[in-house]
Amino acid sequence: QVQLVESGGGLVQAGGSLRLSCAASGGTFNSYSMGWFRRAPGKEREFVAAIKRFGGNTYYTDSVKGRFTISRDNAKNTVYLQMNSLKPDDTAVYYCAAFIGTAGYFSSRYYDPLMYTYWGQGTQVTVSS
Repeated sequence: QVQLVESGGGLVQAGGSLRLSCAASGGTFNSYSMGWFRRAPGKEREFVAAIKRFGGNTYYTDSVKGRFTISRDNAKNTVYLQMNSLKPDDTAVYYCAAFIGTAGYFSSRYYDPLMYTYWGQGTQVTVSS
């Protein structure tokens, strides 16, 4: 079983950048595919990005493509979300999530929160206009 702890959230002006980190413990990190989700006030939880066990493939929701980058350092048991050109619409609580293994040929499953077994407590990102 893995525990996930996010950090790096905060308040930033539109156009600015933040880097979120998610530190994992209690499991073999490279056994897990990792994802980032977010929930804005009054909205449903939304997929943001995902990365396979060894970082070979990444997936993004359309609204963040070209602005956000997901990466991982398996030696440090950490997954990152670099967020550039932030917009007020990016304001949300960001959650790190994990599931063991990969989704195989079904890449659409990376976008599905039901695939993810483990979740962090979230970190707040607020983008001011």
